[in-house]
Parts: sequence; C-alpha cells; structure tokens
Amino acid sequence: MRISDPIYGLYARHLRRQITGGPVPAHIGLIMDGNRRWAQQMGMDNPSLGHQYGAEHSERVLSWCKNAGIRHVTVFICSVENLSSRSTSELTFLMQVLEQLVTDRLTQPNAHWQVHIAGDLDLLPTSTARVLEQGVEVTSAVKTGFHLTLAVGYGGRQEIVEALRRLLSEHANAGRGLADLAEDLTIDDIARHLYTAGQPEPDLVIRTSGEQRLSNFLLWQSAYAELYFCDAYWPAVREVDFLRALRNFATRQRRYGA
Repeated sequence: MRISDPIYGLYARHLRRQITGGPVPAHIGLIMDGNRRWAQQMGMDNPSLGHQYGAEHSERVLSWCKNAGIRHVTVFICSVENLSSRSTSELTFLMQVLEQLVTDRLTQPNAHWQVHIAGDLDLLPTSTARVLEQGVEVTSAVKTGFHLTLAVGYGGRQEIVEALRRLLSEHANAGRGLADLAEDLTIDDIARHLYTAGQPEPDLVIRTSGEQRLSNFLLWQSAYAELYFCDAYWPAVREVDFLRALRNFATRQRRYGA
C-alpha cells in the first residue's frame, strides 16, 4: 500500500480514530534499527547513506509523536558498542549526520522539542560533543512540554555503573561510609543519578527492522515498559506502522512486574 494511495489515507484515519481517547504512552523509546540494510535494499553504493535518510525520517516520526500527544521521546542513535565495532568511515559519516540534524533541524528558532542527551560525550568526537551540548543549551528555553533525548555513545549497563560511581562519590563527599550507603540504598538513589533523571520512565519501546532485543538500551528505565517490534527498516517506517504500535499499546494490560 503506497502512502499516496487513498486507501492508505483512509486506513491511517481509521487507526487515529481507534487510538483517540485511549491510553497513550507518556514516554516512548525508539531503537532506530535498519538504516544500512534499507540503503542496501534500495541499491545505494554506500550503505552509510541510510543514516542520512534515517535522520531525515526521524523528523516525521517526531511529528507523529507530537500529534499523538507523546511528550517524551528517547531515540537510540549510537551505542557504546557501535563506537568500538563500526568502521571509522561509517562513524565519521554518522556523527556528521547527527551534527547536521541538531544544528539544522532541532535548534531552529521555532524548535518544538527540548533536547536532552543520554550517553558519554567523552567517547564522541569533540565537534559532535560540542554540537550536542549546544543543542541542549539552545533548546533549554523551549517550554512546549515536549522533550527529546538523544542517546549517543550510550549503553544501559554503562549508565548504571556511572550512576553508582556518582552515588558513591556523593556519599564520600558527605562523609558517609559504605556501610551507611548499603543500609539506606534505594531504587530512587540510583535513578536520580541516571542520564534520564527527572524524566518519566518509558511506557513503550519500539524497535524497527524485525530484530527483537533491547541491545543495552534503557535497561534500568525499561523495567516495566511494553515492547513492540516492527519489521520495517527505520527509514521505511510509515505512520500506519507507528499508529499500529500505539493501538497495540492501548490494548495491553500493564502489570508493572506483578
């Protein structure tokens, strides 16, 4: 079914009506998988071009989130593992695409999303880290209530280790010992030292490309999240695919571990 097909439009409107009035996730996590495979499927000589098309497509997906009233979105762009396993040329291209996305799209005067960063900026090229920091600073004045977190140089396990380091340093600086920390330690103590501190935990995590795994994404925060896997590669995800995920979410009985 082509997006320009009138039947597609009717189906999309049908799906929107189905989710109207139902529960909508306050926060979704997006694992944008399949950019390179999509480029290869499209016959592109350089598979890394898929990252560029994927970045451009992310704007459309963010508009769908906005229209659905989803106020918190976390997008998995680059993992710690990616930084050590991908070729230098691919990573250089990906960082350039990311810098362009932040500079040309996310930080314009009419910016709708307040940008946040999850990840270790020290692992990134200096220029990329600087652009991301500027993105956070420039959009700090955005008061729409819509928040976009870019997970770059991110790893869920690494985030938890870093949170524990910060917590231990905090207690040491306060003159408290390990025995006191062990006695009083709570879930909230760790949560407030995560990259996403102060944000709601994701209600729904969507992964594209047909892969069914979290890949070290928001491990702590996704403890009670609903998971949805879409077969389409990220640049080929349609609005109806997104609406189906929301419809599926609305039908689930959330148990929060019970």
